[in-house]
Amino acid sequence: MTPMPTPAAQTDLAAEMRAIGLAARAAGRSLARASRAAKDAALRAAATAIRDHAKTILAANAEDLTFAEGSRLSAAMLDRLRLDPGRIEAMARGLEEIAALADPVGSTIAEWTRPNGLHIARVRVPLGVIGVIYESRPNVTADAGGLCLKAGNAVILRGGSESFHSSGAIVACLHRGLAAAGLDGGAVQRVPTRDRDAVGLLLAMNDLVDIIVPRGGKSLIARVQKESRIPVIAHLEGNCHVYLHASADPAKAVALTVNAKMRRTGVCGAAETLLCDRSVAATLLPPVLAALIAAGCEIRGDAGVQRIESRAKAATPADWDTEYLDAILAVRVVAGLEDAILHIERHGSHHTEAIVAEDRAAAETFLERVDSAIVLHNASTQFADGGEFGMGAEIGISTGRLHARGPVGVEQLTTFKYVVHGDGQVRP
Repeated sequence: MTPMPTPAAQTDLAAEMRAIGLAARAAGRSLARASRAAKDAALRAAATAIRDHAKTILAANAEDLTFAEGSRLSAAMLDRLRLDPGRIEAMARGLEEIAALADPVGSTIAEWTRPNGLHIARVRVPLGVIGVIYESRPNVTADAGGLCLKAGNAVILRGGSESFHSSGAIVACLHRGLAAAGLDGGAVQRVPTRDRDAVGLLLAMNDLVDIIVPRGGKSLIARVQKESRIPVIAHLEGNCHVYLHASADPAKAVALTVNAKMRRTGVCGAAETLLCDRSVAATLLPPVLAALIAAGCEIRGDAGVQRIESRAKAATPADWDTEYLDAILAVRVVAGLEDAILHIERHGSHHTEAIVAEDRAAAETFLERVDSAIVLHNASTQFADGGEFGMGAEIGISTGRLHARGPVGVEQLTTFKYVVHGDGQVRP
């Protein structure tokens, strides 16, 4: 049983979190004025450091995996945590791609001149200090740090306890990049403890932190939304759907469904429910389900699906609302396009949905009426990723409607202010 922290320990942690916030606020002020050249140099130097220290990062990750295996994490969660040379290279390349993006800070979104001669411009500026709370995936450390840096924000990173050592090794590389570019290392802070009380303290630092971005499961998101005194850009669960319309090309139906579910089951863009029109289910579903089962996927279907595929288990009402993050797929036969849209509205999480259809009008209706952050036509839900959108990387997929929706990249990590030029005008 873990001993309760003493009052002295809690006081020390509160003081430590306060110091982290103050350092981030100070660094954020200078970073907001940093040139694109300096920020890009820091990102490229951090990418080099990640490559140069790959063995150190892998050793730290091995320590985390040992800890996680003792915590009995699922296979999908272990996959999210695990690093290998390819994933390390992807982190480094992601930082270089962020460096290659246009700098949003200082760009003019719109401008106009009023009849009285006032010239008004809406100009992008950094958000300030961003707190990012996430679970499992250590690559989020590099993505979040890099994106916040490019957008001129200081960031306080609080990774999951299972990725504690991996995240620490990656942050060290980000600090090397900042130092190489002559920028304040306080721009990237990490909460240096697994103590869950640190999250509560971070959520209460509304005088030092401007935005909280949580990325994780339901319990984490619920806690952040309940406790935070700071505005939240929420990355909610990805209960994503693939809908096979009556006009779907059979080959596309197989390829897209298998990729959407099985490419990586533990990512938020993985499909969790498959819908198929009743009029074509008897011919379209058998090869799709056979390919999924051959790839190791468990099928949980309604009565119509079970009649078509004897290996399918009976779906329960809870299956339509579940983000499995595992090799399990709920499958339902629907009456048609309207029924599919209604199912997604009732059970979806407003994350990512795809329609497979050759009927352009049906596809356009689906894309227009489905209220999710990302909607796709004849493409895998696994493209729900800022990097795949050409944004370099992402902190997460926002399923809310305020400020940012969909992949949260560099532009979404800015706000704006109005810059007004006059020539002595006074208001009558």
